[in-house]
Amino acid sequence: MTIERRGIGMRLSILQYVITVIFSILAVSFWVLQVVEHAQFEEMAENNHQRTLALRAPRGIVFDREGKVLVENRHSYSISIVREHTKDLNRTIRLLAGVLGMDEPGVRTIVERHRREPTYRPITIVQDATLAQVSAVKARRLDFELPDVVVEEVPTRQYPETMAAHAFGYVGEVNDAQVAAGEEGLKSGDIVGQSGIEKVYNAMLMGEDGAKRVVVNSVGREIRTLEEDPPTEGKRLQLTIDYDLQKAVEDAFDATEAAGLTNAGAAIVLDPNTGGILAFASRPAYDPNAFAAGIDRATWASLNIDEDRPLNDRAIQGRYSPGSTFKMAVALAGLEEGIITPDFHAHCAGAATFYGRPFKCWKKGGHGSIDLRHAIEQSCDVYFYTVANMVGVDKINKWATALGLGVKSGIDLPNENQGLVPSTEWKMRVRHEKWYAGETISVGIGQGQVSVTPVSMAVYMATLANGGTRVTPHLLKAVDDGTGWKPVPGPAPQSKVEINPEKLQAIRDGLWMVVNSAGTGATARIAGKDVSGKTGSAQVISNAGRAAARTSKDLRDNGWFVFFAPRDHPTVAGVVFLEHGIHGPNAARVAHHILDTFFAKQDGRPLPPPPTKESLRFDFSDAMAKKQSPPVEPTER
Repeated sequence: MTIERRGIGMRLSILQYVITVIFSILAVSFWVLQVVEHAQFEEMAENNHQRTLALRAPRGIVFDREGKVLVENRHSYSISIVREHTKDLNRTIRLLAGVLGMDEPGVRTIVERHRREPTYRPITIVQDATLAQVSAVKARRLDFELPDVVVEEVPTRQYPETMAAHAFGYVGEVNDAQVAAGEEGLKSGDIVGQSGIEKVYNAMLMGEDGAKRVVVNSVGREIRTLEEDPPTEGKRLQLTIDYDLQKAVEDAFDATEAAGLTNAGAAIVLDPNTGGILAFASRPAYDPNAFAAGIDRATWASLNIDEDRPLNDRAIQGRYSPGSTFKMAVALAGLEEGIITPDFHAHCAGAATFYGRPFKCWKKGGHGSIDLRHAIEQSCDVYFYTVANMVGVDKINKWATALGLGVKSGIDLPNENQGLVPSTEWKMRVRHEKWYAGETISVGIGQGQVSVTPVSMAVYMATLANGGTRVTPHLLKAVDDGTGWKPVPGPAPQSKVEINPEKLQAIRDGLWMVVNSAGTGATARIAGKDVSGKTGSAQVISNAGRAAARTSKDLRDNGWFVFFAPRDHPTVAGVVFLEHGIHGPNAARVAHHILDTFFAKQDGRPLPPPPTKESLRFDFSDAMAKKQSPPVEPTER
């Protein structure tokens, strides 16, 4: 019995020691966990969330042909809601709207638009937040009121100077249609090009987004970065644009607007041998910076209801009667078809009768007997009525099309419109009517059914300048993907037409005389540079219609000037179009400053100062409106 008791006592003692050891170990462990490693385990307990953050890739920088920055990026802040970490989305929307100073329905609309997307993907509420908004949100996050709202630093597009807006275009958040179409793997929230080169070369400019996986605490504050995949910047693009020449164009249009002549028009300057665009402008323009971080509704609405249509790219979308600038196409058709020679004379008595109807010349007393060269110089309407009647509309269509009119230019910009050079086939196909010979008379002076875009007029002059090659205008010169600049071959010419050099020279002689002799383009003259060109003043309504019209709409004539220089070995060509600019010579004044800048750079002399409304000395008289309205109105003076 005693032995059994001793055995039990021993076992109890052992058990007691074991229990003591166990509790000692537990006590030490608890002490280590709660005291020694308290901070570590507290962090592990709190930092129990991971979050993947998108790192937006900066879009590629855009340079001019000489390396000057035209389009770049700046740092900005976006404010987003991460629904994956929200407990009460309605509360977050309500609080965030108040903090940001936004209407709650507006914030709710943004959230609803993205509700079908994965909850881990942030919904951006403000793309370019002000410092006040950022500070307010961060303060509320410190107070644990907005744990599901994140503030991120993102690259935002910046256009240092408001120029060539329609060429550069603008960026904006990808729309639902683009996402649904699966364009280039786009996803909701991406910033993409919506117009201009930003749209055409979006795949190059976008780059590739990166990502960062971070640990966040219970209030969404980042604790540490687990891994990071940096974004890849978009490719850098070099354009054919010459900054100084582009600025000359913009300055000349500014002076035109300041003078009160017109605020609308277009200008395109290009290399007639390659098609590279040196300057491109459409007026009125807009500020692309307004779109960079998401345009507000009021600004967007104002741009769309503006009667001057600033979003419309007049250079490639506007269609206008070319007026007397069309006469070289008529002349070439007559020459190449063997119907006339450069020495062909027509008698201008101030008017001529065709098919029983009188057609007046702009010069009341007429030009007398006149040949081709002087008919171009003096812009004799009767001469070109006569030639057009002899040639016929189909042959005019053939040669005008070969020169680049009535067809798309193929420029690397979106939404180009096509002009029209009529033909018998066109009228039957579209109007289901026969073409009447009397309709050809007005076509001879660039009126009637003829309509052109400014870009097609630039190609037209380049084709006359280079001897018959219809170049494709383009803006892209080189690309840098991070390994250095690689030239981009220019697009192939649209066509090559064989033109008799002697016949073409007769037209060139006339164009040279327009500027350097007694023609209407003397305001474009630059000593020693053999500028050649043609003015045109095209009516937008007949004189009788204008007299009877009861409208505040501007009904003044449109002014054109097309040009190339020098005459014999051209290195520059282009067009200046002034909507309601009254006279072609007014457009020639604008072209003078552009060409003076071009040759100053070429010669290495100081650039001319920006023109003023006084220095351009525009002609505001409208002699045509004082004339009696003939059946077909003259277009040049």
